[in-house]
Amino acid sequence: MKVICEGLDLSDAVMKVIKAASQKSPNPVLEGIKIKAENNSLTFTATDTELAIEKKIKADVKIEGETVVPGRIFSEFVKKINYDTIEMTLSENLQLKLKYTDSEGVFQCMNAAEYPALKEVKDAQSFSIVKKEIKDLINKIVFSAAADDSRPILKGVLFEIDDISMNGVAVDGFRLALCTKPIENSTAKMNAVVPGKSLLEIAKLIDDSEEIITFHIQKNYLMADFNGTRIITRLLEGDFFSYKQILAHKDYSTVITINREQLENGLERASLLARGDKNNLVKFDIKDKILELTSNSEMGNIREKIPVGLEGKDLTIAFNAKYYTDALRALNEEFVKIKFTSPSSPCIITSVEKEYEYTYLILPVRII
Repeated sequence: MKVICEGLDLSDAVMKVIKAASQKSPNPVLEGIKIKAENNSLTFTATDTELAIEKKIKADVKIEGETVVPGRIFSEFVKKINYDTIEMTLSENLQLKLKYTDSEGVFQCMNAAEYPALKEVKDAQSFSIVKKEIKDLINKIVFSAAADDSRPILKGVLFEIDDISMNGVAVDGFRLALCTKPIENSTAKMNAVVPGKSLLEIAKLIDDSEEIITFHIQKNYLMADFNGTRIITRLLEGDFFSYKQILAHKDYSTVITINREQLENGLERASLLARGDKNNLVKFDIKDKILELTSNSEMGNIREKIPVGLEGKDLTIAFNAKYYTDALRALNEEFVKIKFTSPSSPCIITSVEKEYEYTYLILPVRII
């Protein structure tokens, strides 16, 4: 293999795909990045068998070929190269030489024949959505997916797609996040549970443009193909949490409207003393159109007062502050609406202007 390419293109491609490479694997080839040179292009691929990212760039291919470079060290190396052109040559003993100006780097590679083939997603069901909408949906909910393995299905995000819109739902047993976005079209109604880790990487690779992106779903895989980048992720199998019943409309006894930034900042300050507590507990006292946040520990106590619009009864309730701040950071609205039923029932956070675009449900912490 012998090829000449632009240094910035090389660095951009490698930094995109390395996110899918395995960090530690009994199979060393999964820690590598596959490079294939053919038809005046270079294709870079990385996978941990659950998530795969592939990026193609233009190149002057003198001799076609393929190899697998050590992922971590190669990515760190090319990240520091910003020269106009780079020449890459693969020797018979699988050493890849990179020449730039009067310098060079040499990497011992692995046989590309040992690298797993990517799943081909053909003749699949599909849906299309504006890039900025799917990026916003992911960012609004993915933090609520479970982090532990006690219920593996909850480490994913449920996609529910119909003719005109899609729901994204994430649950970890203590909170729930739901976001609804319009779609451009779909070939059928479909559901899929996508690993949260994969969605985080997809969100990083998608820009905030008005361009349309199409996702393909076939059996246990989801694929997106855009701007020379292809992402394939394995879907999670099993029954997702039946969430619709707990979000069914209730008669809320207390409803407040509050400045989002003031609440976020107040919670962050109040939780400084609560972090040593396993529940990260902050108490909410709602009375006389004031929300008072309090936290106590052996080191002291913090009390924050925030004006609110109040409908209904006064209320005292407590929450894990982290669950609130995670949700508030994902939003960019000036005000949010929070609905309460009782001190022992979950609260609901929604938009003031677009009430049905997103919903957060957070379970309270019992206080004596």
